[in-house]
Amino acid sequence: MSERILPPWAEQMPKGAFISYAPTYKVGEYFDRFHKENFDGMDYWFYDPTEHGWAKDKKYPVLIFMHGYGNALEGDVCINYAGAEFYSKEEYQKALGGAYILVPLAAERRDEQGQCVDSWDDSYLPRVRDLVCDFEKTRAAGRVSKKVLYGNSSGATMCFKLAAAYPDFFDIIVPIGGGHIPDDATLDLYERNGIKIFFAIGKHDELVDFEKDIAPRLDRISKMKGSRVFTPEWVCNGDGGIASINFGMEMGQHCLVNPMHCNLMYDDGKPMDPSLPQGITGWLREALEE
Repeated sequence: MSERILPPWAEQMPKGAFISYAPTYKVGEYFDRFHKENFDGMDYWFYDPTEHGWAKDKKYPVLIFMHGYGNALEGDVCINYAGAEFYSKEEYQKALGGAYILVPLAAERRDEQGQCVDSWDDSYLPRVRDLVCDFEKTRAAGRVSKKVLYGNSSGATMCFKLAAAYPDFFDIIVPIGGGHIPDDATLDLYERNGIKIFFAIGKHDELVDFEKDIAPRLDRISKMKGSRVFTPEWVCNGDGGIASINFGMEMGQHCLVNPMHCNLMYDDGKPMDPSLPQGITGWLREALEE
């Protein structure tokens, strides 16, 4: 791999570690399980478990995946980048007892300078909630039980903001690679409404100052009932290598959504965190049942 650009953290890797330059899974294998629709000007992708053998007389959670900055420009690949694709697999669906999947899309576009504009901001908060309400009423026909917000990068910020704006509407949030943890008053609001949190970020995240912006808040969030934090020293791919993804800037450690997408399991079946033997789906199943 001598032709590869070494990431800025290469010299910090532990002895014996190696760099993995790409996820080990195939992107797009399950895209045909998703439908694309539009509600009130907002495009979205969705997966319906009842189209894949799950009973129509039961209720299921809906998993709402908020994508990261610029991901809506990537077409259906956004399903994967948001971390939603594998949740349509039989294995994940079985682990959760069936689940609807929603991937709302910000109306992102490129301006004359080629910069991404119109990405997530506060104006989207009521629109996302209205989309979920409409989906529950029409596409899911009243079969939604609990509502789970996933979010990657800027989508993680949206998770926190949506839960703060509508604390009696969402039940669980899974922010991944977010740049901050809300203040105590907001966390208190979550607790009063029974919102559980799985907060995940790598300690070497290239876009977030972990020691300054995250570490001081971890103790508070970890004490919330039913919540936990996952802060791996190194973000790895399925082959066990430390993840390096360079899009003109190094983002391998920021892209924790990739191993989260793989249920925090290595390719050989070993959990990336021994305290999560069934991965994130195991934690989520327990959180949904409480």
